[in-house]
Amino acid sequence: MSRHYDLICIGGGSGGVATANRAGSHGARVALIESGRLGGTCVNVGCVPKKIMWTAAQLAHGMHDARGYGFDVSVPALDWPSLVDAREQYVRNLNAGYARYLASNTVEVVHGRARFTGPRTLQVGDATLTADHIVIATGGAPVLPALPGAELGITSDGFFALTRQPRRMAIVGAGYIAVEVAGLMQALGTQVSLFLRRDRVLASFDRMLGAQLLAEMRAQDIGVHTHFDVVELARTDAGLQVVARDGRRVGDFDTVLWAVGRRPITHDLGLDVAGVHVRADGVIPVDALQNTNVPGVHAVGDVIGHHELTPVAIAAGRRLSDRLFGGREGRHLEYRDIPTVIFSHPPVGTVGLGENEAIVRFGDAQVRVYETRFTPMLHALSGRASKMAMKLVVTGDDERVVGCHAIGPGADEMLQGFAVAVRMGATKTHFDDTVAIHPTAAEEMVTMRTSRPAREAD
Repeated sequence: MSRHYDLICIGGGSGGVATANRAGSHGARVALIESGRLGGTCVNVGCVPKKIMWTAAQLAHGMHDARGYGFDVSVPALDWPSLVDAREQYVRNLNAGYARYLASNTVEVVHGRARFTGPRTLQVGDATLTADHIVIATGGAPVLPALPGAELGITSDGFFALTRQPRRMAIVGAGYIAVEVAGLMQALGTQVSLFLRRDRVLASFDRMLGAQLLAEMRAQDIGVHTHFDVVELARTDAGLQVVARDGRRVGDFDTVLWAVGRRPITHDLGLDVAGVHVRADGVIPVDALQNTNVPGVHAVGDVIGHHELTPVAIAAGRRLSDRLFGGREGRHLEYRDIPTVIFSHPPVGTVGLGENEAIVRFGDAQVRVYETRFTPMLHALSGRASKMAMKLVVTGDDERVVGCHAIGPGADEMLQGFAVAVRMGATKTHFDDTVAIHPTAAEEMVTMRTSRPAREAD
């Protein structure tokens, strides 16, 4: 059996679904191939269930903070199974919603695994599918390190499969997944230990954010082990032990989470048969229009190896379909000034260049930094010695804002608006001339006066 389409999307995650829906809305004949649940990583084992867990952790913090405001609050133990059941029901509702939306755009969902048998030909089970355009949107998967005993631990996928709350949990990693899970699990009552190969977290972001977050995590009694180069995970009668190259052994844990990176899912697609170039790390290079080296074959989302964020995959996919089927020639995503949030405790919001990046781009003589650090009003009475920190990175005589960074309560929500300003090329004067909303933490972003020349961090 053979069928032909205008467009086939391989992968039913955020990028594939967005691409397919937009193409279908333009009248294209579209098929979407998915072997698992619709929604991909974000909906099933990523952003959505993570945010539910994060919200539960925020409520736990709130109950503790309420005592400082005069409430006689007794914080109950978490009913983990109830939280997981409610979370999974929410995810199932989203799965069904994705299916309805695809159907409303006349997108045909094909269940199975796709493999190229030619440049624009796919085999899915017994069916042969061809298309004028094929979009690879298969996403990524967490990496399990090649270390003795690594299989005794879990990845982020396994975290969302936990049916019981861990009592003591080790997390190996320093990126956003590591710090997010560490913060929420500690708040929910698990004793968490974080193992870092170096001495910092969030190394790819402005240094202020990682430094402040690490201080907050220590204040929350998260165990932080720095310069800990893990070489083995060992099981003992008491639990799991994390072993360092220098001989240190820390345990005993009932759960160990590996948060050491992700890899594009491209190894079993038959890309060599199609002639699509793929790097050794599984990344598919594309040009500014999401084109691979093979005409009619495109890629969006995590498989292209940068800006691995759900809204980025969605935006790139929609623009691609607008260009191919909506008559918008040249339509594409500009990968600059893309805001993001790390749902740590407290949350981090960031857009644009960090201080070091700005120095590399413009030279240290052209870069200045405005920054502030203060106690947010929430913690004036909460009893927690928690600070909020903000930074604006500006460049040139007009002090154009090229970076905006915040960590603290509400940083996750406030950064969306400031991202618009950065995207539009706002200057420090534009920020200064904006009337502050008082009393809020966000007002500090438009009232900063303390500045200094940029300095390259370690």
